[in-house]
This record gives sequence, structure tokens and C-alpha cells, in this order.
Amino acid sequence: MILDKNTAFKTAELLLQINAIKLQPQNPFLWASGWRSPIYCDNRITLSYPSIRNYLRENLAGQIEELYGKPDMIAGVATGAIGIGALVADYLNLPFCYVRPETKSHGRKNKIEGHLEKDQTVVVVEDLISTGKSSLLAVEALREADAQVKGMVAIFTYGFDKADENFNHSNINLNTLSDYDNLVQIAEKSNYISSKEVELLKRWREDPEKWGNTIKDSKKIINL
Repeated sequence: MILDKNTAFKTAELLLQINAIKLQPQNPFLWASGWRSPIYCDNRITLSYPSIRNYLRENLAGQIEELYGKPDMIAGVATGAIGIGALVADYLNLPFCYVRPETKSHGRKNKIEGHLEKDQTVVVVEDLISTGKSSLLAVEALREADAQVKGMVAIFTYGFDKADENFNHSNINLNTLSDYDNLVQIAEKSNYISSKEVELLKRWREDPEKWGNTIKDSKKIINL
């Protein structure tokens, strides 16, 4: 869910500005999943731009406080959301932990890094939502550690129906600063893309798995 349209537009504009998001409907990227995609997103790039990362942390923090008050802990999802999650926790003056995709194979064999106590309330911070699978694995790990997960916030989501299904099934509320629909709107408005490309982008959202069959082979390999 998007709480504020202006924030959604501004966030999308900033991500495009620094190439954290690239739109190339005529020359799509190839994801590790095998899908051809007109969009590439790497929000870790935002950490290299102080004014932008501050904008993101303040708006994510504000969203958390508006929706959940102050939880006991902020949890980032490794590895992409460790940086922004820690910034949000610092801004809110809250403890921080992060969740690995798998249990560490050596040492203390942790899956959750940081000090998390039983029954603490936690809000999870993500950088990007695709299908939501890896994000929800983090939620599952926190629940297994007896944490009370109040919800999740993220910078950006592709808005796939599959993600909505996965979050509903896990009974987790997801709120993001921006999403694919707002991105396409601001990209067209700023002449980043043409009206013809807008149609290609809309068709991708309708069937991302099969969309690439109608587009020429891509030479770009992006491991997402």
C-alpha cells in the first residue's frame, strides 16, 4: 500500500535520477529467474547519495511511526536492506538486527544477527519487493524466534499479484514508499520513456513471465 502519492512520485524520481532504477523496455534485462524484464532495480545505490538516503530513511521512519508507533526493534533483510534498515533504526533511536536468507554455516550459526528478545515487537525493512518470498522468509525466522512482527515497509515494489497473495497468506501488512505504477507515471511525465514504451511496461506487469517472448533477446544479465 502507498500512503502518500507525492512521496511515491518523489521516491521514483530520485531512484531514476541516480540509476537505482533503469527502464529499458526496448532492450530488456535478463533476470536470474529467466524472465526478461524492462526494469532493473538496485536500491543499494541510494546509500552512496547522502541526501537521497536521508530522504528514504526519514520517510520510511515516518511511515513506521504512522502505522505502528515505535516498535521495540527494526529488522533489515540481508543483504539489500541492511544499510537502509540500520539508517531507519538509527533515525528512530531503536535497536537493529538483520535476518540472513540462510542460517550461517559456521561460528554461532545465526540466522538473525543482533540481540533480539522474546516477544519484542519488530517492523521489517526491505529495499525491494518482487514476489515477496525472501522477505517473508525473514518474517518467518523472526516469528520462529518469538518476535511479534507488526509489519513491513520497503522502498519499492513491482506490485506483482503473486506478492500480494504471499503477503496476505502470511498475514503481513506491506507498505512501500513507491511502486511500479507510480514509477511509470513519473517516468512518462519526465520524458524518461515514451508513450509507446509505457504500453510495453504495462504489458510486462500483466504477464512478466511471458512478456519477454515478444521481445528480442537481451544481452544484459542481471542477477536478481
